[in-house]
Amino acid sequence: MADYRKPIPQPTPETQPFWDGTKAGELRLQRCDACSNVIFPPRPFCPRCASRSVSWFKATGKGKLWSYVINHRPAPGFEQEAPYAIAVVKLDEGPHMMTNIVDCPQTPEALQLDMAMEVVFQPVSETISLPKFRPAGA
Repeated sequence: MADYRKPIPQPTPETQPFWDGTKAGELRLQRCDACSNVIFPPRPFCPRCASRSVSWFKATGKGKLWSYVINHRPAPGFEQEAPYAIAVVKLDEGPHMMTNIVDCPQTPEALQLDMAMEVVFQPVSETISLPKFRPAGA
């Protein structure tokens, strides 16, 4: 954790349960109590029906690789070894999550669309762990 040099998310009252979950090794999402829509990113209302009655639940942490781009150039403030994949995973519960792919070669041959993915958590501070995804079973 001490060598992590990228920006660290700052939880808000709406996102704190999400970050508490990642720290505990759980991917937590919201579900609308009125229409059952699963919500990500966290917010105080349902974007489908505008209900303010939303609840948190533990998600499976599984999904499919929806889209990605392989970045070959270092970005200022993001001192990560290039190349690295910036990806969108479609969670089994429905929402899409932007993430990084880990534990896998960062090549088009290894990163196949619709491949099964599972969440892993990278601790970056005393209070924040980032959800990242790897090929299921890796």
